Amino acid sequence: MEYKKAGRYLILGILFFLPVTFLLFLYPATHHYTPLDIVNQSVLDINQFHSNSEEKVVLKDHITILGFLGSNPIENNIVASNLKELVYDKFKGFKKFQIVILVPNGTEAEVEKLKAEITGYEDLRFWHFVFGEPEAIENVFTSLKSKTGLTNNLSTNDVFIVDKDLNQRGRLDDRTDNEISKQAPTYLLSAYNCIEVAEIKNKMSDDLRILFTEYRQIRKGEFDSSTRRANDLKETAN
Repeated sequence: MEYKKAGRYLILGILFFLPVTFLLFLYPATHHYTPLDIVNQSVLDINQFHSNSEEKVVLKDHITILGFLGSNPIENNIVASNLKELVYDKFKGFKKFQIVILVPNGTEAEVEKLKAEITGYEDLRFWHFVFGEPEAIENVFTSLKSKTGLTNNLSTNDVFIVDKDLNQRGRLDDRTDNEISKQAPTYLLSAYNCIEVAEIKNKMSDDLRILFTEYRQIRKGEFDSSTRRANDLKETAN
C-alpha cells in the first residue's frame, strides 16, 4: 500500500516538475531568437485609399498582412479563405495586427459577397478591404519587393508582411537545413503564397510570431532594433 502511495506521489511530482523544467530550458532562449529580417524599406502607405468603414485605414504603426485581390476579388476566394482561416483567426487578438486587402474602385459589391462567403458575417474588425485607383494599387505594389508581378486584373496570390515602420519583413535566407548543408546559394522570401497552405501554416505563422516577439521586447526595452535593421539592409544590398 505504501509503495502504491509513494509511486502515485512520484508520478504526480514528475507531471508537475517536467513542464516547469521544460519552460526553464526555454526561457534563456527567448532572448536569443533570430529577429525577422527586413527585406525592403519604405513601403508606400495607403492614405489615398478609402474603406467602407468610418475608421481610417493606414499601414503605419500597425503589423499588417497586405494583399491584392484585384478587380474580380470573388475569383480569389481560395486566397481569402486560406488567409482568414490560417492567419486572421490565429492572430486577430494581437495588438495592432491587421489584414489589409487592396482592390480597385467599383468592386465594393463583389467584396461584400466575398466577405459573406469566407466569414459567414463573423467579426472582421481587423480585416480591411480598401479601395483605390488602379495606378495607386500598382504604386503600392511597386514599393514592395516581390519575385512576381500583379496580374492584369491587379491581383496576386502572394501576401506581404509590413511592420509598424513601413518596412517589409521576410527572410533574407530561406534555405532549408539540407540546402545549407549542401552550401546552396541563398535566396529570399519576401512574400507568402496563400495558395500554398504549408507555406502559410508554417513559414508565415512562424515569422509573424517572431515579429510579435520583437515588438514585445521593444516595449520592454530589451531589444535594440536599429542596429539589426541597418545590418539587414546592408545584407540585402550585397
